[in-house]
Amino acid sequence: MCGLFALSAKTKSVEKLLPKVKIPEDLKQRLTIAPTQDIAVVLNDGNNEITFVKWGLIPFWSKDSSIGKKMFNARGETLLEKPSFKNLLKNKRCVVIADGFYEWQKLEGNPKKVRHFIKMKSNEPFVFAGLWDAWIDKSTGESITTATIITTEPNELIAEIHERMPVIISPEKIDLWLEQGDNNLPELLSFLKPYPAEEMEISEY
Repeated sequence: MCGLFALSAKTKSVEKLLPKVKIPEDLKQRLTIAPTQDIAVVLNDGNNEITFVKWGLIPFWSKDSSIGKKMFNARGETLLEKPSFKNLLKNKRCVVIADGFYEWQKLEGNPKKVRHFIKMKSNEPFVFAGLWDAWIDKSTGESITTATIITTEPNELIAEIHERMPVIISPEKIDLWLEQGDNNLPELLSFLKPYPAEEMEISEY
């Protein structure tokens, strides 16, 4: 699960990660980003720019928006089995910009869970693999774009504190993930695996 993350990197660091992408001027530093809030993403819609969408997927066929509160994560292992995600994986992929995420660990003898912050050892920003969709509010006619973050099994580092982790796309694979269409679907599916533990670190927060 990934239910809270951060994006506090400076714009120059994001530009380094996404050199071909237009970066907005209002990319503010945020230490905690939670479901239903706006998240900074790049959609594979051909615009090649960072935009802001709601975190929590509302499929286009949904009767109301409440489903988005539950669909902030999608299990990578079962994407092709779920009607909500199968077509999105083929046609509506995105990346979510972050520079760290939080997980909670329950320790024996401690009634409170310990919050941990996971980031890259380099302190550089990175991207989660995501899926997106556009939903029309029939009462207002408003189009709302939303996204979900794909998760996978944990690497050796995160396994010590949690049973899941978000899928992180390495910089050299971002362009392929953001291509339109599903011509490279087998290769895209191979991206949905744990990120190398040796490049990451955990600290209590």
